[in-house]
Amino acid sequence: MIFSAWFFSRWMALVYLIAFWSLAVQILGLVGSHGILPITNFLHFAAQDLGVNCYWEQPTLCWLNNSDGFLLFLSWCGVILSILLLMGVTPALTAFLLWLFYMSLTVAGQDFLGFQWDNLLLEAGFLLIFLFPQPWRIDHKPSVRPSTIIIWLFRWLLFRLIFESGMVKFLSGDINWSHLTALTYHYWTQPLPNMFSWYANQLPLWFQKLSCALVLGVEVFIPFLILCGRWCRLIAFFGITGLQLLIILTGNYCFFNLLTIGLCLTLLEDEHFKFFSILQIEKVKEGGIFYTILTGVVAAIVLVVSLGLMADSFLHVPLPKPVEKLITVASPMRSINNYGLFAVMTTQRDEIVLEGSNDGEQWLPYEFRFKPGDVNQTPRWATPYQPRLDWQMWFASLGSWRDNQWLMALMVRLLQGEPSVVHLLANDPFKDHPPKYIQATFWDYHFTDLKTKGSNGPWWHREIIGLYCPTISLH
Repeated sequence: MIFSAWFFSRWMALVYLIAFWSLAVQILGLVGSHGILPITNFLHFAAQDLGVNCYWEQPTLCWLNNSDGFLLFLSWCGVILSILLLMGVTPALTAFLLWLFYMSLTVAGQDFLGFQWDNLLLEAGFLLIFLFPQPWRIDHKPSVRPSTIIIWLFRWLLFRLIFESGMVKFLSGDINWSHLTALTYHYWTQPLPNMFSWYANQLPLWFQKLSCALVLGVEVFIPFLILCGRWCRLIAFFGITGLQLLIILTGNYCFFNLLTIGLCLTLLEDEHFKFFSILQIEKVKEGGIFYTILTGVVAAIVLVVSLGLMADSFLHVPLPKPVEKLITVASPMRSINNYGLFAVMTTQRDEIVLEGSNDGEQWLPYEFRFKPGDVNQTPRWATPYQPRLDWQMWFASLGSWRDNQWLMALMVRLLQGEPSVVHLLANDPFKDHPPKYIQATFWDYHFTDLKTKGSNGPWWHREIIGLYCPTISLH
């Protein structure tokens, strides 16, 4: 497993690189001092509400410094550390700093960094710290024998990720999954469709149902092969990796699918990497007794907490008090989690369109970088980058403006013409001066069909629903 561990650590370095770079170019507009949800305000209220417990309940280095410069420092240092990990420089220490910095940014990011793949990266990143027994060495080539315990913890994480994603669909009671019609809605109601989503939506019903059955099969049954012998794990590798590649092709889920594919690398054996002849093993470094004890303790904690979370989610059985306490203590670090997306399929797409005006009569729309807006605009490809504001707009459309106060803060920043926030959008129709009024209109969006699209027709059809929230101005 030396080769699979070596390649997995490099894959993790690339995922970290993508995640940190993606944050570095957005962080000030999201939570900077003049951003949508300033981190200073968040920490102030957290300290008021939690008292001395705030440092554990909201673990972030931003307690030491919450300036814009420090947010950029954490983000760009994450990029540099990712490159060092890619080069094999002190991998365990580098992995620890990457995990610490990303956890700090995840807490600081508030609503904008609460996605499952952020938690998945933290959990995989936490286990990565213990993958190599000699943290101070430079590891250019595969030469360190990883702990078998840690490799199996990665496999256990992959099992939980895929299996829980399937089980939440079965247990939700949503007839779209039981009737295999979920994918007839998925491609156009998912948060950020791309161009291939439109084409996938045109496929016949029988193919959509067959695809849905295959998705459920991969998510519910294939994970058990992970826990079996090497040939079963190889089948699981191809099954899960194939599904992730199809999801990448037909949707924009940032680094989520790439991270899942990375976890699949831990299913492979050294013999599967023989074609990399340049990476011959010269001398294998072994871990000592301390490393063995440490990985055993980590495994015990991870298994107890993860099994407790699964029992609570799926069986709804009361947990022993010590297990509940351990879950409570571990949860703020977001490094042992539950997973599961699209338990209930969204069957309509209501889009929020922000519009500005100087007279309250003529309104000009703000276009987002990847979120649907202009019906003639080709659905864009974003993967592996995550436009976090675009994603959050999709979640806002599922609720009311009263449940999404950050959206009101966004509208205020646009009225102020705040450059760091305007930078998050694709265009600013008020470049000379900010508008006097902002409104959010609500629209029902659908993909067009082949006949309507033709060669130059629109990608979307939309109908107005009404106002999403009251029109506001700075006065």
